[in-house]
Amino acid sequence: MKLLEPILTWHDEIAAMRRDIHAHPELAFEEFRTADLVAARLQEWGIDVDRGLGGTGVVGIIRGNLPGASAVGLRADMDALPMQEVNTFEHASRHEGKMHACGHDGHTAMLLGAARYLAQHRDFAGTVYVIFQPAEEGGGGAKRMIDDGLFERFPMEAVFGMHNWPGMAAGQFGVTPGPIMASASEFVIRITGKGTHAGMPHLGTDPVMTAVQMAQSMQTIITRNRAPLEAAVLSITQIHTGSADNVVPNDAEMRGTVRTFTLETLDLIERRMEEIARHTAAAMNCEVEFEFVRNYPPTINHPAETAFAIEVMRDIVGPENVFDQVTPTMGAEDFAFMLQALPGCYVWIGNGMGEHRDAGHGMGPCMLHNGSYDFNDTLLPLGATYWSQLALRWLARSAQAA
Repeated sequence: MKLLEPILTWHDEIAAMRRDIHAHPELAFEEFRTADLVAARLQEWGIDVDRGLGGTGVVGIIRGNLPGASAVGLRADMDALPMQEVNTFEHASRHEGKMHACGHDGHTAMLLGAARYLAQHRDFAGTVYVIFQPAEEGGGGAKRMIDDGLFERFPMEAVFGMHNWPGMAAGQFGVTPGPIMASASEFVIRITGKGTHAGMPHLGTDPVMTAVQMAQSMQTIITRNRAPLEAAVLSITQIHTGSADNVVPNDAEMRGTVRTFTLETLDLIERRMEEIARHTAAAMNCEVEFEFVRNYPPTINHPAETAFAIEVMRDIVGPENVFDQVTPTMGAEDFAFMLQALPGCYVWIGNGMGEHRDAGHGMGPCMLHNGSYDFNDTLLPLGATYWSQLALRWLARSAQAA
């Protein structure tokens, strides 16, 4: 493994930053302390800082000492999750109901390590933008930063992202060209009928049976409308209705999620769901409201940028530790918005199986969004090295092409 020596010497400092962030988790668009920490460190290292994009976002501008107009972006997320941590080690969350259970503390620390290295080794042509993004966990912070002018104010040719991945050994990377994470959409279907005595159902209009019919029919979208090779999930996760055993209620509500790897499949599912909802309600003499919210699009890696990232990873950890055709996940990631706007690549860095956790952790396994999760600090030099080498090699290639 070829790690950058200066970054190795900073390992304890980077880990201390990571653990400090872990102990003080902040939810989406509330990352004030974290943003202050990030900005202070960047400025301490002589890096120009811009703040406020997306609310609490921070952008560091690292200009090389050689002439060149090329620029590349590296992105990390800063927010935590609204869940309770069950770990009891020293750096466990100090805020009830808030936890860094997805490793954004580690992502931020790795990018800070890379920023420090790049600031101290500016013998490159062009600019590296280090992007610290708020509100990845459902808040769409990437889109907020883009809408606030991220790519207009800081023009770059490509943007790259990275996420730790439990279950993949530390020292390994995973990536695939094309879709690597799914879209995330939510739906709400509100059915209005006519309540009546359960012993006299003919005097009313039953929204419960209407919901049942809809739920069954909507699964045929996956089995009969979707192309068999196009991955998709339609999960009805909630049905709320009724309050008594002998009452047919007035209304019912269904909720759930849809996940796809392509926008075309998402379009198909949304259209067919609405058709089934409206026609089933009409057939059952009920009224219906259909709401479909597209939260995150699929995260789709660009082939050329993915091939470039694979070269960098292989040079650092060896080809045997880079999996370049990983199976995509139905989880979602708002870095997808950045990849819609610019070419780039999103990779996974192995977080191990949880053996790294300090005494005081809860039951495993050490998976994402688990109350006993903790980021693996042994990854910090590797992630920071990857970010640094990726940026330097990207700019060097651009300078040669010019």
